[in-house]
Amino acid sequence: MAVYSIKELEKFSGIKAHTIRIWEKRYNLFEPHRTNTNIRYYTDNDLKKILNVALLNRHGIKISSIAKLSNLELKEEIIRVSASSDSSDTSIDSMVLSMIDLDEYRLEAMIDKSISKIGLTATVTDVLYPFLEKVGILWQSGDVYPAQEHFVSYLIRQKIIAATDRIANTFNPQGKKFLLLLPEGEWHEITLLFSQYLIREANHEVFYLGQSVPYSDVLAIGAAKRFDYILVSSSNMQAGFDLTRYLEDLGVAFPDKKILYCSSYKGELPEEISPNHVYLRNLEDLSAFLQKLS
Repeated sequence: MAVYSIKELEKFSGIKAHTIRIWEKRYNLFEPHRTNTNIRYYTDNDLKKILNVALLNRHGIKISSIAKLSNLELKEEIIRVSASSDSSDTSIDSMVLSMIDLDEYRLEAMIDKSISKIGLTATVTDVLYPFLEKVGILWQSGDVYPAQEHFVSYLIRQKIIAATDRIANTFNPQGKKFLLLLPEGEWHEITLLFSQYLIREANHEVFYLGQSVPYSDVLAIGAAKRFDYILVSSSNMQAGFDLTRYLEDLGVAFPDKKILYCSSYKGELPEEISPNHVYLRNLEDLSAFLQKLS
């Protein structure tokens, strides 16, 4: 069972700690636990409740009314609001709750609803990426178990793969060939998978190498297969990995190819390493690049 401070509840819910304390006293919303040294702490159930309360409150429901709801009524009201709302913020908050509960049915239903309303591309960029960013913050602070992060990542991966499989495989004589890969030691595949979807949707060909590809394999496949572009995605999380050096080496090994790269790394990553490198700041950049090819 994870434990949280009131400041962590504030960070996750967006409700100020001062307000949470007022709600505790005035409406008995929570009964914080205390350590042997009399320090307040909160549990997973408290986190889920404040997220539920915050979601309903943002939808105009008064805290005095929310406080009167039983746990069952609170859950039913959340389902009703989530089903009727088109807000991406509501979807993200509801997905966080589903992740904490490991509620696959509810999480999948919300993703499917968003895809049916706004399409896969907008769902990924406007809903799933902000959701995963929030999950990443929770994971890095130790407030999400790796199993919970794996749970949501697997489900999102499956949705993107299924959508990619539904794209008609038609020959395009003007189509380009893309080699897609993650560097060795890199396992975060969602950006690469969605890049594959966008490229295939634009009617180009993809050689998908996937996760943690050894550099020697890239060189061997590059020598054996004709292609026009290499696309590399990396979060640059593994210790000792120099993404800039890796990209420079690719540029030297394949001087006649364009090296496309995207990374969530927040350090000093140059936007132009050499003339045959193209920095993609986000998926919108990839979409714009593909439009220029058509």
